[in-house]
Amino acid sequence: MQTTGAIQDTGKSPETGRLMTGAEMLLECLGREGVDCFFGYPGGVTLPFYDALYSHHIRHILVRHEENACFAAEGYARATGRVGVCCATSGPGATNLVTGLVDAMMDSIPIVAITGQVTSKLIGSDAFQEADTFGITRPATKHNFMVKNVHELPQIVHEAFYIAKTGRPGPVLVDIPKDVFQARGHYTPVDNIHLPGYRVFTEGHTGQIRRAAQLIWEAERPFVYAGGGIVAAGAAPELRELVEMADLPTVCTLMGLGALSSSHRNFISMPGMHGSYAANMGMTECDLLIALGTRFDDRVTGQLQQFARHARVIHVAIDPAEIGKNRTPDIPIVGDVKRVLQRMIKAMQELEAEFGAKKKDARRVWWDLVRGWMEEHPYDRSRDEKIIKPQHLMDEIDRLSNGQAIVTSDVGQHQMWAAQLIRFNEPRLWLNSGGLGAMGFGLPSAIGAQMARPDKLVFSICGDGGFQMSVPELATIASHALPIKIIVMNNGYLGMVRQWQTLFYNNRLSAVELDCFPDAEKLAGAYGFKGRTIDKPWELAAALEEAVKEPGPYLLNVKVSPDENVYPMVPAGGAIYEMVLGPPQPVAVA
Repeated sequence: MQTTGAIQDTGKSPETGRLMTGAEMLLECLGREGVDCFFGYPGGVTLPFYDALYSHHIRHILVRHEENACFAAEGYARATGRVGVCCATSGPGATNLVTGLVDAMMDSIPIVAITGQVTSKLIGSDAFQEADTFGITRPATKHNFMVKNVHELPQIVHEAFYIAKTGRPGPVLVDIPKDVFQARGHYTPVDNIHLPGYRVFTEGHTGQIRRAAQLIWEAERPFVYAGGGIVAAGAAPELRELVEMADLPTVCTLMGLGALSSSHRNFISMPGMHGSYAANMGMTECDLLIALGTRFDDRVTGQLQQFARHARVIHVAIDPAEIGKNRTPDIPIVGDVKRVLQRMIKAMQELEAEFGAKKKDARRVWWDLVRGWMEEHPYDRSRDEKIIKPQHLMDEIDRLSNGQAIVTSDVGQHQMWAAQLIRFNEPRLWLNSGGLGAMGFGLPSAIGAQMARPDKLVFSICGDGGFQMSVPELATIASHALPIKIIVMNNGYLGMVRQWQTLFYNNRLSAVELDCFPDAEKLAGAYGFKGRTIDKPWELAAALEEAVKEPGPYLLNVKVSPDENVYPMVPAGGAIYEMVLGPPQPVAVA
């Protein structure tokens, strides 16, 4: 159980008792937490903070919409594992953060949001740009605070960072009235955090871990189901050691891609609604499901009663609320998945001599079955001579990425094709809005990722719908000369909605056509960088290579086949083995 934490000492802290404004205290706290940049948009009540920022070393990235400040902070956090920070003013500034906060909450991303609030004496009077930020964001955050006086500000800020990054990570909001920013007080550094009511269980139960280790050796058809918790905990090395020791077939969820290298011999694919045939059949037919850092999301399980119906389940999660929430495990283990796996591997090593050889023949048969499924129904990578297929686009991005680039995606068909076909050979390369599915995420999250990892090639893959939700951030990209490669997969539709209307609503296409899209060359040129539109398959490879070679940002609008659907697909309410593997075939007429 962990209830305390030490604060980073930067060596630049002022002496105890120095008189500072609340705004200066906030900046001092951010510095002590190691914040090097944050994303925001100023307003009336945050002016004292921005005035203090004028002469401070922390870098502020001015976005063009507050929602995108939160998405950019997420991109920073997702790419590094560090806490991302965003800032907005009161009223509409704060409410514009809510979508990003919920997104971070659902995907367990550590961010701290700083919001301004109207002067304390005006709270509750319906003052200009007043909103109940504290009440509005309570269900959207892991925890939130309203600072009532300047003396409690440092303690609250450090508690916010501690809560955001410990246990199951998540967003924390700190709401600060204008008069608290302006008030002066004697600053005292905070050296430790002590939260008696905040309990984090990290180690896991020793007996349960040993039982799980034995069960893994005894299983004939084991299958690993690894989620975003592996990435959040930095547990990729332990996952690799586990699957290699017991030679376990492994799938990584949409949030977990990269937890096990896509090039690893034990990696099958992504499971779920648009997962592979082999992944979904493996989860259906296994006799032991080893669920690590995952939450049995409905997009993975499909019809819950039919999910892994023959399997005993080991479930490791740091959040006790997730244990038994959707699927009751046979062996529940509450703990940090990295620490639990370290101890589980040790237990397996101790038991290997006794149990390791007993199921080798059965395991060989199981692997033959899994590999047969992989060969029988691989992902569609087909191409066309006349029109660019989305799969062709993803294959070419994969070729240039080589499993090493950061790829952010927006939400929709392109997100699923990217997850299926682009390799991620290490964690924190694949950034997407998984749980919330928030359109507009792709472009601003790439800003955060590129700011955090200037050494990395960053692709931002967007649909023509999601791109236009965040198109103002082209100004932010241009302002900071961020060399992001923006790839718009343009099919002229809200593609995933169109797919559902085609397959399940008798092709009654209602409000899904995007019949107007800006000229990419002119749009990019208006912001001072290069852009281009292509629509021929033979243009694709060279166009992408040109974008990658360009030292600055690049906007490539790729017109793809408008009627292509993502397969496999599990219909809503179906079991994950009830996959639609491809388009309906015409019936032969005698």
